Amino acid sequence: MKKGIAVAGTTVLDILYPIRGFPKPGELTNIVGEMSRSTGGCMCNDIMDLAALDADLPLTALGRVGEDEAGDYMLARLRAFSNIDLSRVVRAGTTSFTLVMADEVSKQRSFYYSKGASADFCEADIDWDGLDVDLLHIGYILLLDALDAPDAEYGTKLARLLHTAKQRGIRTSVDMVTEAGERARRIVAPALKYADYCVINEAEAQAATGVRLLDDSGALIRENLPEALSCLKRMGVSTWAVVHCPQGGFGLDEHDGYVEVPGLKLPAGYIQGSVGAGDAFCSGVLYAAWKGWPLRDAIELGTAAAACSLSRPGATEGMRDCAAAMRLYRELR
Repeated sequence: MKKGIAVAGTTVLDILYPIRGFPKPGELTNIVGEMSRSTGGCMCNDIMDLAALDADLPLTALGRVGEDEAGDYMLARLRAFSNIDLSRVVRAGTTSFTLVMADEVSKQRSFYYSKGASADFCEADIDWDGLDVDLLHIGYILLLDALDAPDAEYGTKLARLLHTAKQRGIRTSVDMVTEAGERARRIVAPALKYADYCVINEAEAQAATGVRLLDDSGALIRENLPEALSCLKRMGVSTWAVVHCPQGGFGLDEHDGYVEVPGLKLPAGYIQGSVGAGDAFCSGVLYAAWKGWPLRDAIELGTAAAACSLSRPGATEGMRDCAAAMRLYRELR
């Protein structure tokens, strides 16, 4: 196995407040514990999960953090992993942050985001000649203002970046954030033309493809998943299109073979937080792609990684190495 994985995109400081129930407009809720800080955003979450899954996997971080104390904190957390190369992270402006309201009752989260330095991350921040990797993952589309910007030739600046990577023999992977409406499809679609892998949740897949996956009550419309995955492939995803949700992981492989892996039956009280579960799932799939595993094994590892993440309140603190994650998967299956 050669080279490694570069993870690019949003680099965010998560500031978590534990609350007891989400208030309605005009109502009050109580903060029931101390504020805590954690790394967040696609780049931090995915690269730290990958580093934990395999301590020997070469990893390169690409993104922007601020020239401030929050940026110092983010980089210090990332330096805890010896296999992450941070030499290409740009420092400028103020660090992006998210206020996370964490409901101790439902274990759900609400997010209030300040764009900061991550919004300015762009292709000029990447030294292509010095980037020796064979897989590049970037996210989150719809939060990367400079890369979400229009491009006359490729549709968006991100699509141009992904095209450059593929021209250099680097496989590409994308992730997005949940946003409904026409803007989501308009900005996501150009990037999918140059993506080898796409790993997103059911709400994101609905927004990107226009295929309805959630009914009016928010329940999954399971029978529409194959069409949504096929649509992602028709939009340009060349190898694996994957959708994850609590009910399981679903995908089309490089031969358009359909794969479905049920979600795990987690014990009562197991879930301590859900803020990083989607990124953990994505990291498991990315690691399997880098290892050359088949898609079913990749989705099983993604499911295992998500279960690890759910066991702790923070985004990455629950991750285990690959062997331990799969042992957990077999225990809970």
